[in-house]
Amino acid sequence: MALIRPSTFFRQVNPRGAISDFREVWRQAGSNRWRFAVVSAICTIAVFSVMFQEGAVGPPRRPTIEYITVWDPHRSDAEIMATNLANQKRKERLAAEQAARDEEVREMYKTIGRASGMDVDAIEAKAKADQAAEDRAKAEADKTIPKAPAKSPSPQSPPPQSPPAQSPPKAPIVGE
Repeated sequence: MALIRPSTFFRQVNPRGAISDFREVWRQAGSNRWRFAVVSAICTIAVFSVMFQEGAVGPPRRPTIEYITVWDPHRSDAEIMATNLANQKRKERLAAEQAARDEEVREMYKTIGRASGMDVDAIEAKAKADQAAEDRAKAEADKTIPKAPAKSPSPQSPPPQSPPAQSPPKAPIVGE
């Protein structure tokens, strides 16, 4: 059982009493009442402005997916293989051109090194020895790493693919 029944609660509330209490507090505040009113208004406005700026809009709309296809979906296997071969030849040609440019730059650095009095052949021999030592260390590290046991392929799994071809290692630039 509640102490105050709902029907008697509203009879005890009187808006005239609240207004008269507010007037009495306003008079007791004296000369500072306007300062208190301004500070209270500023605090209220600040809280509501922060709440207004952080309003949630909801989750974003799901993006629409547009598929861009550059290949004919009805290509035959022969066309796919021909395209792959042409692309591989182009990659090999570009790699050969890059290797030729690298060699040309290497020769320029050797010429500059010889002109400035450096022993270019000794520097190149040291660079090759360092590269060989690094390759040996990497090979030793690869031997010490345990390999995962080979799994027998399940009838539904695709055959394993060979790793992509790697470009030949670049020779160090002499004179650095």
